[in-house]
Amino acid sequence: QVQLVESGGGLVQSGGSLRLSCAASGHIFSYYTMGWFRQAPGKEREFVATIRWGGGNLYYAESLKGRFTIARDNAKNTVYLQMNSLIPEDTAVYYCAVRGTSAASMRAGDYDYWGQGTQVTVSS
Repeated sequence: QVQLVESGGGLVQSGGSLRLSCAASGHIFSYYTMGWFRQAPGKEREFVATIRWGGGNLYYAESLKGRFTIARDNAKNTVYLQMNSLIPEDTAVYYCAVRGTSAASMRAGDYDYWGQGTQVTVSS
């Protein structure tokens, strides 16, 4: 069993930055895959980025490359999502998820455990 708790969301002006955190607890192995997804009102959950818990296997949604960065700190059992140059279209609830395999996936249905989400609102 894995528990995930996101934090760091909030209201930010367009062009600003936020860093989201995902604190993980439970049985997580180095080959597990961690992912960030987001869901805007009335839209499907969308892939943002993924990283292997032990490092490597970094992938980003093509549209977010260069603005978003995923990283992990195993000593703190935490995965981060640094978001820069935010725009109103980035407004969404952001979710952290874990997949019990080393194979990266951009499909939400492939992930086994989810956090409760953190709201990010970007004002114009």
